[in-house]
Amino acid sequence: MSTIASLLRPPQITLDLKVSGKADLFGQLARQAAPLTGASEHTIVDSLRARESAGSTGLGMGVAIPHGRIKGLREATVLFTRLQPPIDFSAPDGKPVSLVFTLLVPAHADELHLQLLGELAQHLGSAAFRERLAAAPDAGGVIAAFSPGEA
Repeated sequence: MSTIASLLRPPQITLDLKVSGKADLFGQLARQAAPLTGASEHTIVDSLRARESAGSTGLGMGVAIPHGRIKGLREATVLFTRLQPPIDFSAPDGKPVSLVFTLLVPAHADELHLQLLGELAQHLGSAAFRERLAAAPDAGGVIAAFSPGEA
């Protein structure tokens, strides 16, 4: 099982969320993540905004990986959100984003942060993987998309 799949649980998955833009999305993500992480919504939003201000976390192909480091966080938290309709994320290919993986990691966890980003980039480079996420009927389908036997 992948590290991402081991960190991703049904309460961390939201399907077909409607948001008006990045700011609204970050607020929704913070409301979802705060009780899971123990960090305040304000701290989470600030962390995501700070990273985004350094450059868009939109990768292209309808995908974004907003991420932030949070002081005092004990373990990494991963959220998956499928947006409907997609939103602008200033992705390099100009396409709107509908598949969003959010990573919240402890401030000192450099190696884990890079490992999670690398793993996601590897999975998200596969059109078949993105299609499985887009078609997943529920949280179980999202988690199953990480299984090697899924095609």
